[in-house]
Formats: sequence, structure tokens, C-alpha cells
Amino acid sequence: MRRSKLLKRKAVYYLIRWFVWFYNIVPRKAAQAIGAWIGVVIWALAKKDRYRTIRHLTLAYGDTLTRRQRQHICREFFVNTSKNLADVIRFRNHFEEIKQLVTVEGLEHYHAAFEKGNGVIGITGHIGNFELLAAYMATYEYPTAVIAREIYDRNLEQLVSENRKAAGITVFSTTDSPRKILRWLKANGVLGVLIDTDSSRVRGEFIPWFGRPANTPVGQAILGLRAGSVFLPIACVRTPDNKYRIIVKPPVTVELTGDTPADTRRITEVCVRELEEIITAHKSQWIWLHNRWHTKPEKYA
Repeated sequence: MRRSKLLKRKAVYYLIRWFVWFYNIVPRKAAQAIGAWIGVVIWALAKKDRYRTIRHLTLAYGDTLTRRQRQHICREFFVNTSKNLADVIRFRNHFEEIKQLVTVEGLEHYHAAFEKGNGVIGITGHIGNFELLAAYMATYEYPTAVIAREIYDRNLEQLVSENRKAAGITVFSTTDSPRKILRWLKANGVLGVLIDTDSSRVRGEFIPWFGRPANTPVGQAILGLRAGSVFLPIACVRTPDNKYRIIVKPPVTVELTGDTPADTRRITEVCVRELEEIITAHKSQWIWLHNRWHTKPEKYA
């Protein structure tokens, strides 16, 4: 690794460590205000990121959004993300405080999903405070795990992993053996999976994402089918009063045919549609910075 790149990574790591220290010594109200200010500053200065966000919004919603609406959603995305990050940084030391700010809608679906005894796959995405979502759901009596890709920097990876483990979350890597994850599901554990990124690291298929084919992970569908798990769409969104609402939707139901590839695709399609509905209701809380359509179907033709 080049020295300049190594120095840059170290600088980012120590800057984050400073924020961890700072956000944990100030009251939450101050942390949220500072987070909002940082979000506005990034929105104002990051011209390329602004352009990318608005472009992806346009690809998803076309002319159903006005130019002013797209700009507003873009600005709010940066503000919401920065405020969410402030809470994530704080919840290791202030979790009880943050926990009181969360309400759950559809909790009956969550409890009922475990009655089958074959595990639950929590289908979610990079919307709202997905780190808080996992930490909060881990407070219930069910073993909670997530699948997470490794961060490029080992120090940052350790920092994030320690935060998750302190919340009682088991972390599976994208490189872990499927059998290991399958055993977790068969022991009636819950597995949180983000299905909304274009990644070449995991097995995927092209599933329509807001009407355009997008490379979508399908490993969770394959494992869930094999274990007989319940697929449960879930998300944690920010509310206007700086609190959170966890949305638990009814389980995904499809008529299985016994054709594993076809059933895998069908389940993934329905999960994607459920996630799209949550995103559309909370447009300013999804990562529009990410190019969901980066990989083209022609690449695999």
C-alpha cells in the first residue's frame, strides 16, 4: 500500500476516534445539532456526491419528482445520515437513552415469525439507522446476527465490530461458510441482511430495482429456503422529532414450486418490492449515493 494512502487511512481513523470521544461527552441534543450541521456542510461542498444522489433519484423516480423535490431529498439525506451516525457512535455508552426513543410498528409479526422454529431472515437495506435496528432488535430474547462485509481498514473494522458485539450482535462475514449461517438459522436465530447494494463479492441476480435491472444478493434467499426460515421485511427510520420508528412488515409469502433457482428469484423479487415501498415512503433516508445499477446485465451475457 502506498504511504500516502496509508496516511490517509490513519487520518480518517483518528478523526473517527475523535468523533467517538466527542459525541459521547456531549448531550444527545447537541450531538444531533452538530450532526445536522455537518450534514449540511457536506451537502454544500460535495458537488460530485450531490450530483450522484440527484441522478440516482432521477433514475428511480423519473419526472414524478420535481427538481426542487430531488434537491430537498438530497439535502435531507446528508443531514439524516450524519445525525444517524451521531447516534450510532453514542449507543455503546448511551444505549438506554437512545432505546427510549424507539417505537416498533408490527412487533407481532416479529414474535410470530419465530414460532416456526427455523429462524428469521430480517430483510432490510441501507435506510434510516440500520445499525441501531440490529442493536435494538438484539434486546429481545432471540439470538441476533448480521452479515457484514469487511471494511477496508482493519482499525475501522475492529471499531465497528466492537460496537456491534457490545450490543449483543453476532457478526458473520460475507466470506463465512454458508453452513455456519445455516446452523444459526436452524437454531432459530435471526439474521439481518442488507439486500440493496451492487456487490461482486456475493452471489447475485439481476432483479428489477425501481424498474431497472440491478445486481441483487440472493444468498440469503437460498439459505432461507434451505432452512425453512421466515423472510421478514424490516427497517428503522428516523421521525421528524429526532426519534426512531422500527417498521416490521408481515412475512414475505410466495408459492414455492420446488424449483430452487425459480423460488430464490421469486422470493428475492418480493423482498425487493417490500423494501422499495419503505424507501418510497422515506425517500430522504436511503443511500442514493450508491449506484444500484452499476453492474450491467450485459457483463454476464
